[in-house]
Amino acid sequence: MASISPLSQSQPLLEKPQFTVLNKSQNQFFSIPFSRFTQSCNLSLKKSRMVVVSATTAAEKSNKRYPGEAKGFVEEMRFVAMKLHTKDQAKEGEKEPVDQPLAKWEPSVEGYLKFLVDSKLVYDTLERIVEKAPFPEYAEFRNTGLERSEVLAKDLEWFRQQGHAIPEPSTPGVTYASYLEELSEKDPQAFICHFYNTYFAHSAGGRMIGKKVAEKVLDKKELEFYKWDGDLSQLLQNVRDKLNKVAENWTREEKNHCLEETEKSFKFSGAILRLIFS
Repeated sequence: MASISPLSQSQPLLEKPQFTVLNKSQNQFFSIPFSRFTQSCNLSLKKSRMVVVSATTAAEKSNKRYPGEAKGFVEEMRFVAMKLHTKDQAKEGEKEPVDQPLAKWEPSVEGYLKFLVDSKLVYDTLERIVEKAPFPEYAEFRNTGLERSEVLAKDLEWFRQQGHAIPEPSTPGVTYASYLEELSEKDPQAFICHFYNTYFAHSAGGRMIGKKVAEKVLDKKELEFYKWDGDLSQLLQNVRDKLNKVAENWTREEKNHCLEETEKSFKFSGAILRLIFS
């Protein structure tokens, strides 16, 4: 190894110290090619940059604001749902219409009865699930005042008294109810998405559809399905508050999963709605 000649005790400190020059054999330990050394440094620098970029990307992702997020998770759900409407249904709508406009619908009593029967099956299922509450958060949505199963039973009894035959539930309703049952046991975020969209859509566009159908086939009779005990806006706000409270315990990934289920909810409910003019 390299050796350094010691200073003699009498040697002035300001004089140049005497060093022994290392020969080639002694310097073998330090003989790393300079090119290899620079490659190693560059690789380390590149890895460091990758770590910094990755950390920055993760930080930006965690700080990303989702549309409606500042007002609570229900507003996020509403924003996603509105985008799935057509322009003639909602100003935020982005979907191209696949059915004729509501004003041009030609409903029949028979088709409307199919719609009501399948809707009742879906509400029966939703209300049974929240009562059973396989996940504790479902219990928050018991007795909200939005329940529709009992009032639909009254409406169907009225039709029976008018001499109409009440059909059995059809494929759209049976399929949706089965899906909800399965979903509720394993995927609470997705189930909550369907719960929200079913009740809130009926309180908005559903009422408009009911009014149009009643004008054409029921001599403007308003069914119990479209009536609520108490102030509907307050009932809806109470449920919004509960939904926001439940979602506070979800991760961002779980919230996104809930939002991603919205399109499937629209698909199922749309199939039932089209029964009106079947």
